[in-house]
Amino acid sequence: MAKQKEKYTVKKFNKISIGLASPESILEHSRGEVLKPETINYRTHKPERDGLFCERIFGPIKDYECACGKYKRIRYKGIICDRCGVEVTEKKVRRDRVGHINLVVPVAHIWYFRSLPNKMGYLLGLPSKKLDMIIYYERYVVIQPGVALNAEGEALQKMDFLTEEEYLDILESLPQDNQYLDDTDPNKFIAKMGAECLIDLLARIDLDELSYELRHSANTETSKQRKMEALKRLNVVESFREAYANRENKPEWMIMKVIPVIPPELRPLVPLDGGRFATSDLNDLYRRVIIRNNRLKRLMEIKAPEVILRNEKRMLQESVDSLFDNTRKSSAVKTESNRPLKSLSDSLKGKQGRFRQNLLGKRVDYSARSVIVVGPEMKLYECGLPKDMAAELYKPFIIRKLIERGIVKTVKSAKKIIDKREPVVWDILENVLKGHPVLLNRAPTLHRLGIQAFQPKLIEGKAIQLHPLVCTAFNADFDGDQMA
Repeated sequence: MAKQKEKYTVKKFNKISIGLASPESILEHSRGEVLKPETINYRTHKPERDGLFCERIFGPIKDYECACGKYKRIRYKGIICDRCGVEVTEKKVRRDRVGHINLVVPVAHIWYFRSLPNKMGYLLGLPSKKLDMIIYYERYVVIQPGVALNAEGEALQKMDFLTEEEYLDILESLPQDNQYLDDTDPNKFIAKMGAECLIDLLARIDLDELSYELRHSANTETSKQRKMEALKRLNVVESFREAYANRENKPEWMIMKVIPVIPPELRPLVPLDGGRFATSDLNDLYRRVIIRNNRLKRLMEIKAPEVILRNEKRMLQESVDSLFDNTRKSSAVKTESNRPLKSLSDSLKGKQGRFRQNLLGKRVDYSARSVIVVGPEMKLYECGLPKDMAAELYKPFIIRKLIERGIVKTVKSAKKIIDKREPVVWDILENVLKGHPVLLNRAPTLHRLGIQAFQPKLIEGKAIQLHPLVCTAFNADFDGDQMA
């Protein structure tokens, strides 16, 4: 079997823009469909095939070894095993390979109907309550009125809401052949519920025409409230039109037919003592989606009654909502200990999220942090620096001086001397400190005096000493404040 070569191309780019992902782009990035809710076999501790940790989809769990053991070692790199279907490669690919779940019915993305401004509601001109009625299968909405009449004998309008009784009455009153007409025929009556109906409504929107109507309405409307409403809607429509100019960005992509499954290493299963496992909350949330999706597929195959299907579709919508954002729902999915499960949104947002914690809050070289204590005997421009902290901060300078003085020959032996804290280290450190001041910062840095330079002075202990007269600028006190 031919070996696959990995190609890396470096491209120069000026900016990154985020847009909606089409079902095709999700499938393009995916390595395979996750069909089963199982994670690993608890007897063999191996990932289940087509499950949430499947080696065929996400890659091998051991470096250069397929699941069945037919191919082992690096010489088979790139080969896909004909027995188990696993590619022989490094296990680190399990950090970036994505899978997908094909949904039986489309579901709405919670970010676009539960956030403010309500993107879906503004595009369709519907209030949030009415939108929820459609999404959670409570009301039918008329997509194409055709020749249908309501109970009073009046013609139906597009976007009219119908209860189940009204919908069934209209179907009975229509000619028998109406339901066999083509969807494009203007005489055909079409009314749907759920996210399937929203796909049709969003796909029929002409953004340019809607933009023109809203501009006209904003200019001619006398009521201040309606004018504001038109401007808010226009804002969302214009954002879509701008995004569409740069790259394809269709409103119907806010409804999902395919759900991406993030790499297994980002939602790990960790073995504990006593044969038990600790798992990421995301695995539970994905399991709920897969179980409900498979159950709905089975119910549709056996042609279950409409009321059962509708209930199952609503449950699938709710499980996808929980997966994307568990906190926005009124009834969050909780563990046995009554703790809400951590969804995809929760792992991105907030202080502990991926952006602030991991991307912006990196550990920095040549920096240290400690509690501050008062040092009134020092000069105003001095600060007391603990010896251990100074030895670590100024390590490169000390290494250079040790080599220059001929005390050591290599960097490795210099590091050993510093780690042992030999007396020569402190002599060199005193010398180095003279020409190298430190920058002291106290969070939050609200103005430029939050960071100031000081001449360090070696002290015993583990706390940084600060002169009391410089505390005002830092807004510091000595009740446990920390400075870096």
